[in-house]
Amino acid sequence: MKQINDYIDSIFYNQDNILEEVLISIKENGMRSISVSSSTGKLLSMLVSISRAKNVLEIGALGGYSGICLARGFGSKGKLTSLELVESYAKLAHSNLTKAGFGDQVSYMTGPALQSLEQLVSSNKEFDFFFIDADKENYENYLNYCIRLAENGALIVCDNVLAHGSVADESVEPKRHTEFMKKFNETVAKHPQLESILIPIGDGLTISKVQK
Repeated sequence: MKQINDYIDSIFYNQDNILEEVLISIKENGMRSISVSSSTGKLLSMLVSISRAKNVLEIGALGGYSGICLARGFGSKGKLTSLELVESYAKLAHSNLTKAGFGDQVSYMTGPALQSLEQLVSSNKEFDFFFIDADKENYENYLNYCIRLAENGALIVCDNVLAHGSVADESVEPKRHTEFMKKFNETVAKHPQLESILIPIGDGLTISKVQK
C-alpha cells in the first residue's frame, strides 16, 4: 500500500510551497504529522471542484492542510466551516488558510465536534460537501450528523478508513481504530441514504453521495 502511494505521489505530486509550509508549521508547533497525503489533498480539491460545492464542512482542522485543499476546490466563491477540538490548532489552521488566501472564507468552531454539530443542526445549517478526519471512534456519529446537515446530492468524504491496510490485511498490525473502521466501512456501504465507494489512496477514503 505504501509503495503504491509513494508511486502515485512521485508521478502526480507537484511542489507546493504553501502546503509544505503548513507541514513545517505543524511540526514547529509540536503537533502530530497526520495531515492528509498530498494525493489525498489533490483529490479533495478535485472532488469539491467537480461537485461544484460551495458550502463545505470539515471535521478536524489540525493545521489547515486539508482545509486549504478543500478551499482550493471552491475558489473565491465558497465557504468552509471547520470543527476543531483544540483552539490553538484552529488558530494555526486559520493562520495558514489566511496565508493561502482563504482567511475570509473560513470559520472555526472549537470544542467537541458533536456539540458543534448539534449547534449546526439547531441552526438549520446545510452543506453540500463534508470531510471527516477526526477521532475515529466517533466516525459513525459524525456521519449521521453530516447526513442530517446535507443537501440532497451532497458528498461526504471520510479519511483513514483503511487503518494502514489493517482492515483488509491480517498481516498488518492492527491499529487502535481498526475495528472501528471495519464497522464504519460496512455501515457506509449498506446505508440506505448513501451511494458509496472506497478509494485506496492515502490511508483510504470513502466517498458517499447523500440521497434524501
